[in-house]
Amino acid sequence: MHKRRKTLALAAAATSAVLVASGCSGEGGDDSGPAEVTWVINSLPGAWQSISLAGGSVYNVQMLSGTIPFTGQWNPEGEYEFNMDVLAEEPELLNDDPDEGPFEWQFTFNEDAVWSDGTPMSGEDLRVTWMMAATPGEEHCNGCDSRGGMSEDKIEEIETDGQTATVRLKEGLADPEWESTFDAHSTSGGFLPAHLAEENGWDIDDPDELGEYYEWLHSTMPEWSGGPFQIVEGDLENEVIKEPNPEWWGDEPGLDRITMQFNDDEGTFYNAFVNGEIDGGSPADYNEDVFTQLEDVDNAVTDIGEGETWEHIDFNMGVEEFDDVELRRAIFTAIDRDDIANRNFGAGYPEYELKNNHMFASDNEYFVDHYEGETQGTGDIEEAQNILEEAGYELEGDQLTLDGEDIGPFRLRSTDTDVRNTSVQLIQNQLAEIGITANIEMTDDLGAMTSEADYDIIQYGWSGSPWFATNPEQYWHSGSGSNYGNYENEEVDELTEEVTNATDLDDAADLANQAMEVLVPDAYVMPIMAEPNYFFANDRLENVHDNLNSSYRATYNIGEWTLAGQ
Repeated sequence: MHKRRKTLALAAAATSAVLVASGCSGEGGDDSGPAEVTWVINSLPGAWQSISLAGGSVYNVQMLSGTIPFTGQWNPEGEYEFNMDVLAEEPELLNDDPDEGPFEWQFTFNEDAVWSDGTPMSGEDLRVTWMMAATPGEEHCNGCDSRGGMSEDKIEEIETDGQTATVRLKEGLADPEWESTFDAHSTSGGFLPAHLAEENGWDIDDPDELGEYYEWLHSTMPEWSGGPFQIVEGDLENEVIKEPNPEWWGDEPGLDRITMQFNDDEGTFYNAFVNGEIDGGSPADYNEDVFTQLEDVDNAVTDIGEGETWEHIDFNMGVEEFDDVELRRAIFTAIDRDDIANRNFGAGYPEYELKNNHMFASDNEYFVDHYEGETQGTGDIEEAQNILEEAGYELEGDQLTLDGEDIGPFRLRSTDTDVRNTSVQLIQNQLAEIGITANIEMTDDLGAMTSEADYDIIQYGWSGSPWFATNPEQYWHSGSGSNYGNYENEEVDELTEEVTNATDLDDAADLANQAMEVLVPDAYVMPIMAEPNYFFANDRLENVHDNLNSSYRATYNIGEWTLAGQ
């Protein structure tokens, strides 16, 4: 992972970038006023929870930071840490050999861990989260539309005994990343309260009533919390405001109030920061102009590095013309990945690398170059034309046709960011060279666009973590709710199922690479690169630094944020 830092504070184990608090007078650490911060999130969240297709975005995850409890997470240094505020002890693997009985492990909650109404956290919280995050085919929840579910679907049962939960997989199944089930990187971003369902009259073991609870969680602002902060007011269109959770049992939060502002107009970030209207952000999207401007601000701490979010271009397989793999291959061949990457990132992040493996970065031990010798992504117009000609397509003037019928136009869609605006315009021009019209349509609601497959060709990003074993099945399995373009390939289905069921990470990685060997020639999804993520913060707030290994980004340790001198 490449990184360039303007300012570093302390050693790696305590890398603390310092930030200013908005609304504080004096030097920050005095008693002149409340410790308040305004943090910008660069798009709208789609729902009040992140299990659903509509809510499954980094914007939603960051909005909820500090309120959703989780069992563990990857830290900025790439080390996995269990959350010992929530847990009484590190989770225990009870059986790791599915041939000797069910693969199972156990979580035990800290006896001090409570929800914001004082109710103790319990194994039932994990059980209800599991049932809502599983796919509809498991029939735990009617109306639940989980964006993940692959790990959850392997679970046979969660046996609860007060603050202990034993997770037991179905016969013969295993999980190489069993620790991740309810961590910060899971489908729910942690786990959710079971007792609120009962208080509202819903029986979590009744699929219809659990579906009603699920809908309530996603449509209602959570006044409850299991973390150091709780949301006290806000909406999904403008901002949310967080204040300390009075029932939080861990170290006292260092801030009195955090406003999380939703603003997809990245061009306003610089002036808002200089004017003291915002105190920082860790945007999910790169904007070269904004980043280079912020680098030159005296009181700004900035950071940039290759993150876990990777940009890619997908087809909607529900479009009849895309039944033809040769058309898909030709379109991907006409698209020039390096031109897209260089135009967007070359000046601000010249260290960029094209992503030639959907799962693993080039410095990862499991990396295999799946695009070596491939024409996809090269921008080779002549080769793209050859593919089309051999498949029977013809150019009539500037229009590509097949058997006298026009091909396209196609709707080329993305969220309205600086990077993606540049990218889709380049793609539009590249496809015009092979006789295909791509009409650009932007949106500010990624969740709705993807969950409804409201596109023909799309560019967006997958945000992940160092965990990888569930990703192939989530992205490409025909039964996955996150396989938005409805790609179907029996061999890929089988291989991705084997990835999630491997007994160790080495086997899982090998199987993931085998799945990519099939996927790449099928030309359903083409990675561009792992997008550089930038972070900026005012230098008078401490313990705020980026975490490129998490969708939570800089908010991963929000309970530790504080003013300098406190």
